Amino acid sequence: MNTIGNKIRILREERGLSQENMASALDMTQSNYARLEKDDNRISVPRLIVIAKTLDITITEIVGEKANNVVNQSNNKEAITYLQSTFQSDKEHIQTLKDEIEYLKKMVDKFLER
Repeated sequence: MNTIGNKIRILREERGLSQENMASALDMTQSNYARLEKDDNRISVPRLIVIAKTLDITITEIVGEKANNVVNQSNNKEAITYLQSTFQSDKEHIQTLKDEIEYLKKMVDKFLER
C-alpha cells in the first residue's frame, strides 16, 4: 500500500497545490511527480525534505508519526546510519546514470562519424 505517496497527495490537495507546483519545487516533471505519489518507493529522503518544506509541514506528519513520539534522530545512530546509507545509494545511482549518459554520448558520436 502506498501510504506515504497517498498522504502527500492528500496534504497537497488540502493546500490547493497542483502536481505541477510540487514538481516545480522538486525540479522534476509533472509526470514524474505523479509517479512519485503513486509509488512511494521513489521518494528519497532529500525529496521528502523538499516535499515537507513545500507543504509547510514536518516529515513526521507525512509519515504519520506524532511529533511528540519521534526520537531526536540527531542522537540516534541507527537513523544517522540509515540516512548516510540512503544518501550514498542516491550518489551511486546518480553516478551510474552519469556513466550511462557518457556511454550513450560516445555511441552517438561514433554513429555520427560514419
